Amino acid sequence: MFESAQLPQKMDKKTFKKLEPELREALLAAQLPVIENKPFSTLILVDGLDGAGKGEAVARLYGWMDARHLVCNAYGEPMDEARLRPPLWRYWRDLPEKGETAIVFGSWYQSILRDRIYEKIDDDAFEKSLARIRRFEEMLSNEDVLILKFWFVLPRDVQEERLKKIKKKNAARHVLADWAALKNHKIASEMGEKLILETSKGYAPWFVIPSQDPEYRDAALAQTVARSMKLKLEDGEAHSISAPPVVGGLKKETAVDTNDLTAKLAKADYEEMRDKYQKKLSDLSDRKSMSKTGVVLVFQGNDAAGKGGAIRRVIRPLDPRIYKVHPISAPTDEEKARPYLWRFWRRLPRKGHFAIFDRSWYERVLVERVEGYAGHEDWLRAYNEINEFEQELTDFGYIVCKFWLAISEEEQLCRFKAREDTAYKQHKITDDDWRNRLKWDQYAIAAGDMVDRTSTHYAPWTLVSAENKRHARVEVLRTICERLEEKL
Repeated sequence: MFESAQLPQKMDKKTFKKLEPELREALLAAQLPVIENKPFSTLILVDGLDGAGKGEAVARLYGWMDARHLVCNAYGEPMDEARLRPPLWRYWRDLPEKGETAIVFGSWYQSILRDRIYEKIDDDAFEKSLARIRRFEEMLSNEDVLILKFWFVLPRDVQEERLKKIKKKNAARHVLADWAALKNHKIASEMGEKLILETSKGYAPWFVIPSQDPEYRDAALAQTVARSMKLKLEDGEAHSISAPPVVGGLKKETAVDTNDLTAKLAKADYEEMRDKYQKKLSDLSDRKSMSKTGVVLVFQGNDAAGKGGAIRRVIRPLDPRIYKVHPISAPTDEEKARPYLWRFWRRLPRKGHFAIFDRSWYERVLVERVEGYAGHEDWLRAYNEINEFEQELTDFGYIVCKFWLAISEEEQLCRFKAREDTAYKQHKITDDDWRNRLKWDQYAIAAGDMVDRTSTHYAPWTLVSAENKRHARVEVLRTICERLEEKL
């Protein structure tokens, strides 16, 4: 889920200098009414990898907000006073009163992260600790505490370079949190992802902040704090759990945006590779070990990206008795009367079979989000619900393959026009397609958030360049074969 956060989001110093007065104004405009009216207190948790500039970002925040009503609490290993009390005692002790803001370094997540990374606790104990934290944060939220949690991310090579500079410059004063240091980059990222997936709730959201560029990092932090406090002041409701899609007029680049749409495959190469992977898929589906697993294939993407064509190439080598394609459209009245995942649960395959979804439960965070069919809170919580649903599937033994088929806005227009001009394709183009096209940017943001928040190690997204249909179809077939081969 850190794909987009690993990308080098950048803001030049000139843009930042121009933006800085606006950020200061927005922060004070949000903070001062809170100080005066005392409707809630604010907790800002700062976590993530060493070298990401957490201290620098907080220092800048201090310079922009009213520091008289801002306190920074840093926690290391508990001293005797804390060791003689329950683990959460010292955090309770330091809670800010209404109207005040506290920044927390070394939060209640630190000790359980360290213990899990060093295998002092197992997965079960880790899960129980996270459940306890969720209850703690929910109670604080119910008692008028605004909780904002930030996870600062760096690619491994950038972290390595940063830490070298820090060590050379000020080794005596800089103390690394061992769990977040370079040697633990991989496992810290994995455990951080799990922690965020399990504990990012509407009442206590995590914001993953790309930290390669200091100006972008600090602007994203400030903008998120100001926006969240403002939303809380306005309606008292929970706030967005995604980092701002636009920072200082610059659109955040997501993993979806970086998909290389120039990928192509010649016709002769396509036919050879298609036949190869279709034969392989047929052989794999006939294996005896298939009886121990089920396969769930999810196809999402831009309208006219070629989901149907890719699905037809997948089912061609399969025995019709072992698969079913589920085209998903707007929910019926019967489906609306039940929780939204109900209609997908009842379509799950038995072991040894394939269920192929042409659109899926992800419409909750795409169409329903953009078109307003789902309320703000409903689509926000859907990320966690979907992750838990997919984990339940994979824990049972299913293979879950998810494909995002991407085309450019220009290619989509060409395909729309071609559908209108071809009699046997006219049924594929509707007024809704043209209407959705007007919201291209909103759908792009929603797709980026979707991939970021639901691409997990047990059910990763495969981003497919579909500008060239031949390339897309082979990529889908190849990926399914690889996942099946790995499992079987």
